[in-house]
Amino acid sequence: MKKLTAIALSLLGWCTMSQALAADISPEAMDSMRTMKAKYPNQYASWQATSTQAARSDMLASYPAAIILWAGSAYAKEYHSPRGHQFAVADVTHTLRTGVPPGEGKKGLSASCWTCKSPDVPRLIDELGVEGFSAKNFTDLGTEMNSVVYCSDCHEQGKAELSLPRPHARDAMAKVHLPFDKQDEAMQGAQVCGQCHVTYYFQPERSNKVNIPWIFGSSADLIEKYYDTRRFYEWIHPISKTPILKARHPEFEHWSRSEHAKVGVTCVTCHMPAATDGEGKAYTNHQVGKALPNYDAVCKGCHENKQALMKQLNSAKSQIAEKARRVEQLLVKAHYEAGAAWDAGASWAIMNDAIMAIRHAQWRWDFAMSSHGSYAHNPQEANALLDTAILQAEHARRALSEILSMLSVTQVNYPDISTKEAAQQAVGIELDKLTEAKQAFIKQEVDKHWPAVSRTGY
Repeated sequence: MKKLTAIALSLLGWCTMSQALAADISPEAMDSMRTMKAKYPNQYASWQATSTQAARSDMLASYPAAIILWAGSAYAKEYHSPRGHQFAVADVTHTLRTGVPPGEGKKGLSASCWTCKSPDVPRLIDELGVEGFSAKNFTDLGTEMNSVVYCSDCHEQGKAELSLPRPHARDAMAKVHLPFDKQDEAMQGAQVCGQCHVTYYFQPERSNKVNIPWIFGSSADLIEKYYDTRRFYEWIHPISKTPILKARHPEFEHWSRSEHAKVGVTCVTCHMPAATDGEGKAYTNHQVGKALPNYDAVCKGCHENKQALMKQLNSAKSQIAEKARRVEQLLVKAHYEAGAAWDAGASWAIMNDAIMAIRHAQWRWDFAMSSHGSYAHNPQEANALLDTAILQAEHARRALSEILSMLSVTQVNYPDISTKEAAQQAVGIELDKLTEAKQAFIKQEVDKHWPAVSRTGY
């Protein structure tokens, strides 16, 4: 009982808060919550414990070069490390990336940004249709997000059986010939996580609905082939005019080609380990988190020496980080060298090769670094991606050097990227104004009209 008592004590604040939230949650959701709590008390208690995983890091402060690479997109405004599932609704509500409501008659950020943040999303998709949902503005549906990531995101309503409630995930698994209902429980568990821990984009021709780009396959090369074939880009870089691609946490893709996957070790194996309560009853720990704190339950069966494993992981992490910083430095210079070439009168005919090399290098850097924990999930693939990105970025800079010489450009003014503030100033981001507008929206709309889960942790 000691383990459960410790969890219970750490959750006193959350339990008190959950009573206050009851008025914000639909009767159906409350019934489901009571049912699951009664049927699966250990799982429920450990799920509640995700409210203790509140720590996060400002990734732009740690890696300010990313601001230059993401210039022209909302990612250059704010980018934090993820935290527990209990914060899913609040974090996407408060981030500067989702901004404020659009002006009268203007289209704002798509409601698709809610897709993985709440079990209310499948309900709304059922009501509005896939494209009806995605055609809404993000801020239009904030009042509907009553629940954080919860049982029904992964399980049949009121049951232990696994489920895949999001249409984009079912479509994606069909593309790679892994239909959910044909898989064993281990792969189904991985697919459930892969609903959200996967890369995606919004289809502009389909009202910005979520789509996973696996037509040719799920590797960085094959996704890139898909994007290049359809001439897709997420934004045009304001300095280099590169049509940029953005990767978003492709954990499922990296895992699917890993040594872990080959031996049947999945997301659930490592991040939701088997546990036993005080009465000796086995259950799955739903406080989804890092694997190493549960070394004995998770890793020891295959990695007998913890120190050797730590050394291996730290070595992989350092190697990947070193290569990533090198790619970032190369790409920052390439973006500004391209900008100098355009300013000097370069044409697309002479710039195309260099611009495409920037696009492809940045895509591989992003695919490697946006995947949380690639050094543990699949360090071989992360290293290979960054090795190729270095070659592509160097190719871009050689091509640009020739172009600049031809245009008699003798000096390129590179930005100061020593701090987040300097890098954001270099690309024209007025963080104070953005923050002021966001806080006004939070105070006037979110705090008054949105469910309490939109304020968890704030």
